Amino acid sequence: MGFRSFIHRITAPKFERYIHRNQSLKMVFVINHDLKMGKGKIAAQVGHAAVKATLKSGEHRPELLDAWLATGQKKICVKADDARHMEQLEQQAKKHQVLTSKIHDAGHTQIPAGSLTVLALGPDDNEKLDLLTGELKLL
Repeated sequence: MGFRSFIHRITAPKFERYIHRNQSLKMVFVINHDLKMGKGKIAAQVGHAAVKATLKSGEHRPELLDAWLATGQKKICVKADDARHMEQLEQQAKKHQVLTSKIHDAGHTQIPAGSLTVLALGPDDNEKLDLLTGELKLL
């Protein structure tokens, strides 16, 4: 899906069959705590992850994206121990059919190029994501 098509789809009138206003949805951003990124760096990396996850959801699960957009776009940031922990979470998420998006840093500022900084999960059902990340500490 092209960017213009994506923008049109999310701004065009929605069909009620896609929107489940009573459904509790969120997107979870798992931050690589081992990298010791500054607050601004974390914010930028989460921004990259939010955009990537939203676009991916629009392409693969538009009904979830529509519902998430219609219900307030809830987002949560949690800490993972390290990149290995994040890779394990990604595998678990895929087993539960949760969309995942990984962000690797370009290496222009604080951290080495290629470092896994953020794993985005969803948007998806709150309870489904809580099974995967509910025990992680909030950022």
